[in-house]
Parts: sequence; C-alpha cells; structure tokens
Amino acid sequence: MEILRRCYADESGQDLIEYTLLLCFVVLTSAALLFSGQASINTIWTTTNNNLSAAKSLDLR
Repeated sequence: MEILRRCYADESGQDLIEYTLLLCFVVLTSAALLFSGQASINTIWTTTNNNLSAAKSLDLR
C-alpha cells in the first residue's frame, strides 16, 4: 500500500506527460489545417500552372 501512495504522490513524470499532450495537440491541429486547406492549395497550384502554361505559349517576338 505504501508503494501505491508514493507513486501517486510522485510528480516527476508530470512534465513529460504535459509536453507530450501539447505536442499531440499541435500535430493534430496542424493535420486538421492541412486537410481543410487542401482544396485551396490545389486551386492555387492549378491556377499558377495554367497561367505559366499560357505565358509559355505567348509569342513575344
């Protein structure tokens, strides 16, 4: 019983757990932003590619 009380009172691993939870929150938030912005990124990429193709096809001589 004394071992359980000492483990419960020991807070040496608390910082590690808090930093791990914070890191998980940052990773999940970043992933959510990336997936939600995927359509916008794809639109920007397509528009840029089309504009570059149109500029390439112009004859400026």
